[in-house]
Amino acid sequence: MSPSFFEIVQLSNGDYALRRIDDDSAPLVRISFSQEAREMMEDRDMNVAKAMIAAGIEAVGDIAHDIDWEEDEAEAVDPQPSYTLH
Repeated sequence: MSPSFFEIVQLSNGDYALRRIDDDSAPLVRISFSQEAREMMEDRDMNVAKAMIAAGIEAVGDIAHDIDWEEDEAEAVDPQPSYTLH
């Protein structure tokens, strides 16, 4: 399998996205800032988006390293419904 290369781009609506360089399909990650957040960042929103994506990639690496995949598969026999409490 050939390695994938990624890029962070600003979309036409102002959102930032992480996507594969050689793939025009939907981005892997999309970050959207409110106007208020953009004003507080004073034109540093691209740097913040980069930092958020980097932190997410690092967190996924940490989680993937700590997971015992075989144990998780054995426990996933009867999944319970999940609810969101607001």
